[in-house]
Amino acid sequence: MKKEGRIMNLAALLHRPESEDCFLYTDEAMRVRFHTARADVAKVTVLYGDPYWQLPDADGTNKLIYQRRSMHLIGHGQTRDHWEVTLEAPYHRLQYLFEVTGQDGAVWLYGDRGVRENHAAARHKAENYFRMPYFHAIDRVKTPDWVKQTVWYQIFPERFANGDPDNDPIGTKPWRPTDHPGREDYYGGDLQGVLDHLDDLQALGINGLYFCPIFTAASNHKYDTIDYLNVDPAFGDKLLFAKLIQAAHQRGMRVMLDAVFNHMGFGSMQWQDVLRNGEASRFASWFHIYQTPVTPFHNPLKNAGQPQYDTFAFEEKMPKLNTANPEVQEYLLTVATYWIKIFDIDAWRLDVANEVDHHFWKRFYATVTAIKPDFYVLGEVWHRAQPWLNGDEFSGVMNYPFTQQIEDHFFKRTLTAEEMVALLTDQLMYYRDQTNQVMLNMLDSHDTPRILTLAHGDEALALQALTFTFMQTGAPCLYYGTEMGMSGGDDPDDRKPMDWSKLGSPIWKKVVELVHFRREHAQTLGQGSTRMSVTAAGLIKVTRHGDEMLTAYFNTQDHGAAVDGSAVLAQGFTNGKLSPKGFMVQVGNQ
Repeated sequence: MKKEGRIMNLAALLHRPESEDCFLYTDEAMRVRFHTARADVAKVTVLYGDPYWQLPDADGTNKLIYQRRSMHLIGHGQTRDHWEVTLEAPYHRLQYLFEVTGQDGAVWLYGDRGVRENHAAARHKAENYFRMPYFHAIDRVKTPDWVKQTVWYQIFPERFANGDPDNDPIGTKPWRPTDHPGREDYYGGDLQGVLDHLDDLQALGINGLYFCPIFTAASNHKYDTIDYLNVDPAFGDKLLFAKLIQAAHQRGMRVMLDAVFNHMGFGSMQWQDVLRNGEASRFASWFHIYQTPVTPFHNPLKNAGQPQYDTFAFEEKMPKLNTANPEVQEYLLTVATYWIKIFDIDAWRLDVANEVDHHFWKRFYATVTAIKPDFYVLGEVWHRAQPWLNGDEFSGVMNYPFTQQIEDHFFKRTLTAEEMVALLTDQLMYYRDQTNQVMLNMLDSHDTPRILTLAHGDEALALQALTFTFMQTGAPCLYYGTEMGMSGGDDPDDRKPMDWSKLGSPIWKKVVELVHFRREHAQTLGQGSTRMSVTAAGLIKVTRHGDEMLTAYFNTQDHGAAVDGSAVLAQGFTNGKLSPKGFMVQVGNQ
């Protein structure tokens, strides 16, 4: 019987077949999601069965045979509720239909051909069922399992440690962590410095090293590549790099290199040939050139006129590559495979990945995973990234849209706890579960202010936000120096020389505890389900369920709150009271 009250919002019912709403999670299990208007629906039931399961009725007509399974309400988003169920099929094919019961008591059917009234005849209309015609295991989106158990550490090589003063560039400055670096400054960081401190990173608990570019380039940041097949002389050489890779692997650490395939450096052999020979250059078609002879242009945002060639942003020293050119593709694929075959790297991070065409990335992914099936391909995409995450381009992306919601609540207070939880829940619905599990979650990087600066120097607040991030689905990443309590504003201030004097300090010990906790509970935190809410007491609650149950509470209010149970990881938790900026994590049902 229909109840008094608002009418169910039928326009808000949403499901997309063969997408992040319907995907194979394992070769046998299909995960199905459904979305309704927030607080609008009381129950969702999925009707499902084999497309060929039919029996004749009394009148001789065939009727479908279907089973019923209740869907679970897995979270409240900003404007929608999200429901989920996992289905299996003995013959590896399914058809399914949603039966939706509103808070108003009305029941409707939602299927491939739209909304229908709920009656027996409609439930037996095969044409309105969504179809998964066959579970092809080869079509399942696969992501590297090892990434789900990895804690990454991002290294900006020029600022991590100076292990070999003999390769310092002319004008290298003294190593002062209190400096505010200029854009052109050098401090002498190199690969020997990383090798020297591998034991310190191992003590921290790190098992994934993410290097900013190490290849020959003119700048200190190396995002203007001159030679993709050589280590920059200021960092060392290939022999040293091979030694570093071997030492990292011996410690159980995977290694990810940064590739800049969107553009080249001004000093590259290819671009210099274009500057000399113009249209006659055999590399002219490697770039997007509109006018010859080519002369470096000034930023057109500041000067009248159009650029002669495309670049990254409006950086005249970073000409954009034409990755639709087969010669460019072959060259870049040679680069990509060289560092895998010769040095056994485990992952590529792809700079400005959203500005490179999809056709190239499909070739790239197929090529690198043919060499190493569990290779990790990480794209730099700062916005919603579904087009790249269907299993044939990237494994995951740098999860800025996710982690910036965390910053907006914990540091900036532009989102309430309820708003942040809703937005984070929505974010998890954009991708398949196996994709969410290998997204790179970082609160800061070489492109953003450091978290201690965002937290206005408050270490407790920074650690609270960091712990919240470590409790989320996705692979967490520390930016070098976070464990030392380093501060820094926007680039280049976020690239200060590493403060090694803080090794073993109280903040270092707290970050060590957090990293080791994540590693010890990697199975659940890496692949378990995630549920978030705000309790009646105003605490943010995160529940992770996998091989075990982990429950965490975060107090972002300005007053204390009572929490029952004991903690295995905590800050500001005493005698059942959780203070502001405090958190506590429980294991098991308490």
